[in-house]
Amino acid sequence: MTVKLKRVLLKLSGEALCGETGGFGLNPETIKDISAEIAEVHALGVEISLVIGGGNIFRGLKGSASGMDRTSADYMGMLATVINGIAMQDGLEKMGVQTRLLSALEIRQVAEPYIRRRAVRHLEKGRIVIFAAGTGNPYFSTDTAAALRAMEIQAEALCKATKVEGIYDKDPARHEDARMFKRLSYDRFLQDHLRVMDSTAVTLCRDNDLPIRVFALGDRGNIKRVVLGEDVGTLVTREGEGR
Repeated sequence: MTVKLKRVLLKLSGEALCGETGGFGLNPETIKDISAEIAEVHALGVEISLVIGGGNIFRGLKGSASGMDRTSADYMGMLATVINGIAMQDGLEKMGVQTRLLSALEIRQVAEPYIRRRAVRHLEKGRIVIFAAGTGNPYFSTDTAAALRAMEIQAEALCKATKVEGIYDKDPARHEDARMFKRLSYDRFLQDHLRVMDSTAVTLCRDNDLPIRVFALGDRGNIKRVVLGEDVGTLVTREGEGR
């Protein structure tokens, strides 16, 4: 079994942690299942880091749309990602995996402050690193934080696990004729305003040639298939396209 990706950053939505609870809160069984799958991949010798959204607890943009100050709302969203990070840390350590939670906001009682060299050292020592609190700045999504951290630690790919199989030309939940791309260029992604990932994050990946792999988290074993080099979901790179 040959591992093709030795160091990856895995981006999870906050909603991924809540199971079937309607997009809110945390589901212990779901966290256990995700942790088990990540631990299995880690056992192959893959250096894994995580960025987790906070939408299952609080979404900054939604708070802003309701009249809240955008900066305050975004900081609340960052703190939500810290809660999710602690939950995933607990789940992974119950699987016997060493982890480190690094926060872009200083909360020393529960997380180490983010320092790039320290993060890389943790990965080299075989620990799973969880990046929390986004970039530490308002107006930036956790997608952008994931792209930034992936490049800072020199990950080989940014892997985004979603509810759907990959990137579609239109919303597959609303349109039966939606077609999935197997290959997509950064420029086409941006040009067509595909909403699977924040445009700032995609632009950052394009400018630094970081491949993006989008796939379904719900299909057990997909994370492992991705690191083994199987053609799962949609691959976004500078080159070619195709369905």
